[in-house]
Amino acid sequence: MNFLKTTLAGSAVFAALASGALAADDTIKVGVLHSLSGTMAISETTLKDTMLMLIDQQNAKGGLLGKQLEAVVVDPASDWPLFAEKARELLSVHEVDVIFGNWTSVSRKSVLPVIEELNGLLFYPVQYEGEESSKNVFYTGAAPNQQAIPAADYFLEELGVEKFALLGTDYVYPRTTNNILESYLKQKGIADVDIFVNYTPFGHSDWSKIVADVVALGADGKKVGVISTINGDANIGFYKELAAAGISADDIPVVAFSVGEEELAGLDTSNLVGHLAAWNYFQSADADVNAEFVETWKATMGEERVTNDPMEAHYIGFNMWVNAATEAGSTEVDAVRAEMYGQEYPNLTGGTAVMLPNHHLAKPVLIGEIQDDGQFDIISQTTEVPGDAWTDFLPESAVLKSDWKDLGCGMYNTETKTCVQTLSNY
Repeated sequence: MNFLKTTLAGSAVFAALASGALAADDTIKVGVLHSLSGTMAISETTLKDTMLMLIDQQNAKGGLLGKQLEAVVVDPASDWPLFAEKARELLSVHEVDVIFGNWTSVSRKSVLPVIEELNGLLFYPVQYEGEESSKNVFYTGAAPNQQAIPAADYFLEELGVEKFALLGTDYVYPRTTNNILESYLKQKGIADVDIFVNYTPFGHSDWSKIVADVVALGADGKKVGVISTINGDANIGFYKELAAAGISADDIPVVAFSVGEEELAGLDTSNLVGHLAAWNYFQSADADVNAEFVETWKATMGEERVTNDPMEAHYIGFNMWVNAATEAGSTEVDAVRAEMYGQEYPNLTGGTAVMLPNHHLAKPVLIGEIQDDGQFDIISQTTEVPGDAWTDFLPESAVLKSDWKDLGCGMYNTETKTCVQTLSNY
């Protein structure tokens, strides 16, 4: 039987898990820490559904270590401090063995002190700014060198972009990512005056002046490109304003790091066609394993539902966790962590993801062009790129490495040969 197919028996277990019907002593508890209400619900609810499907599939295959898995779902409601409270509840009250969750970096940073204090284990599935390494977190989303840097290289090498507008929502992920990009672009010979940086609040709607500033950047005839770390529904107004100004993707291409299939679902994409996104996975990936995954997802959740990059990250992380626990013969955090290093699992683009000693994955980088149906035409794909916890393009980070396997340190200074305990932005 195809391992991705949902069975009737599995669906029955799925229903039991969702209702908490199974006795605690008979199950291994899996915490699901995703917003089901508030501004992030549109993105995070899909990841909750992904985890329930993966748990259902594993139970249909016999569970783990002779027990069924039980999902413990909580709703931190897009409230960053509440993420910490809910993480503590999962670990202290529900006594979960592992947590899969978070989306924004500010929510992850809220959770970090709790899981480190209680020695929990978090699998974090979303692209982020790097500059962090915790022994209690496995980062299955992209680090900057697996998304932002390759996107900049594509603009420089393939599209001949000479001037850059770095537009982001005003919080830690865009600011840190753009700080890295600014440094990288300057090292590539882009002058200060040819880099325009702007931040806007969540939900920003009036893009007329910012778009005018971007257009003005190219007044001298040099090619302008936009690297976008704009999050949420602010993207809709941004792309509409570009179109209203008569700017096409040929004129000023935009590559986005937070626009994927889920964000495009149900939208009029006429203003977005031809613009780009950089991810490690697209639903349109041409691989048999992806075709099976997409088919199962739609059969389970509805034909209108789409897949996206953070879903693949949960898919990889969950299956690596299952294999590590199986090899350890235990779901105890320290035992599982020791077995995670070097774990390999097929990704959905036809290659193999590998877990590195720095708790990041090696995975490919894809550039996709938005189509009128809300899907992406993959126009560039690399081989597997190892995720880097500390960027090479900021001087304070370039000397740091993360190696939890052999060095037992997430911030090892390669010059002083010492383990750094704190960093200002950590």
